Amino acid sequence: MFGGLVSNPINSPHLRKSGSRPVVFDTGVSELGNSSEEDPLLSIETNEMKGGVTPLSSAAIMPSPLLLWRFKVLLFFVWGFSCCKIGWDSVMRMSADLRDLFLYEAFLYYNPLLLVTMMVWLWGINLWVFAQTNVGYAKIFDLDQNHLTHREIWKCATWMTIIVPTSMTAYLYLYSHGEVSLAASQPVLLYAAVAMTLIFPFDIFYLSSRFFLLRTIWRIMFPLQAISFADFFLADIFTSMSKVFSDLERSVCRMVHRQVATIAWFEADSVCGSHAVAIPIVLVLPYIFRLFQCLRQYKDTREKTALLNALKYSTAVPVIFLSALKYHVFPEKWTNIYRPLWLLSSVLNSLYSFYWDITRDWDLSCFTRIFKFSKPHILSHMLYGRKWVYFWVIGSNLILRCTWTYKLSAHLRHNYLTVFTITALEMLRRFQWVFFRVENEWNKMNKSNIQLTMMDLPKEEDKLLNPNGHSV
Repeated sequence: MFGGLVSNPINSPHLRKSGSRPVVFDTGVSELGNSSEEDPLLSIETNEMKGGVTPLSSAAIMPSPLLLWRFKVLLFFVWGFSCCKIGWDSVMRMSADLRDLFLYEAFLYYNPLLLVTMMVWLWGINLWVFAQTNVGYAKIFDLDQNHLTHREIWKCATWMTIIVPTSMTAYLYLYSHGEVSLAASQPVLLYAAVAMTLIFPFDIFYLSSRFFLLRTIWRIMFPLQAISFADFFLADIFTSMSKVFSDLERSVCRMVHRQVATIAWFEADSVCGSHAVAIPIVLVLPYIFRLFQCLRQYKDTREKTALLNALKYSTAVPVIFLSALKYHVFPEKWTNIYRPLWLLSSVLNSLYSFYWDITRDWDLSCFTRIFKFSKPHILSHMLYGRKWVYFWVIGSNLILRCTWTYKLSAHLRHNYLTVFTITALEMLRRFQWVFFRVENEWNKMNKSNIQLTMMDLPKEEDKLLNPNGHSV
């Protein structure tokens, strides 16, 4: 522990990896040699020692993986049922006039982390499909050998699925039973734990992957260097999570001002109310970051495509701020002037983004190649080469691009369940967008590698003129 050298014997159990079968080195046999015939008692004792180790093998102690998996699934369902039962009973204890406001506040604190958990699950599915189709996503994102696989991503998502609803259930139970101060501490502790997990500097809980994520976020916020694929890829995902960031800001605002589990936030014009100026600012930040990335890319490459892409992200700005004006202008002005402008900017943003997804981010020539698994699989049989995949992806992308405007509009956010559903659908749209965007980038990398290989090959005329190239 303190830097000294400790020599372990060759037969130490600490030398073997976790989960491997134990190895027993019989040093007595090598020392005895032919003397085993002279001392049969020692030989018998040695054989008894060998036989005594057999029941301690890991194969005999550990149950089968299938049995463990079934036991975990059973525990998961028991936990889920318990959370639902306790949560429902806690909500029913509230009076009918306060129940809706109570649910709205609880939903505000926990729906951002629930949506983040959903996105982690979907990202694990993306990585699983890439592994099945031999798409080198590690090379695309410039990841090291210690990058997380889909199994490790799903493990993180499983813990998030357990922790977040458990904290929410504790909040509902404590608040409904009059323990207001303890209830108010639940979301605060959860948010603090998430922040500490991300920035924890010690080599536990995937330090390299957490550092890569934080470094990429820093590069997104301050695009002072050349933009990599991971930079703008994560920034695009953040545009789909702008509602999540807005709710996170309002939750943290109420925690800082000690308004958790109180009625201070009921006033819409308060610093953390629904009419706060910070809401549209946080909503627009992911689009501003992506806009600056496009301008930086144009500075480095001088490609006009980057400027057209920057124009696409700029169309989201009037959608957000025109919607926020409803709470700060007279109703007549909103109805006659700003509402038509908001509708026009919404249609422009939706159609422009849809056009860019189809023509730029995706390559229609390889639209379904991503679902051609290297080994026979039921999903590959259902999705690969099917025309309905084209129609589904294009049609759902258009519809969800239009409904996403609902989420960006602050004056339409009073129905929190509807907004939550639309945000979840937008994440599903981004989930299917990831397949074709990464596949398109992988094809570009392969084409460029083939071209470089062809350029490196010597021509036949050069071989004839250069006799040194032939082996005699």
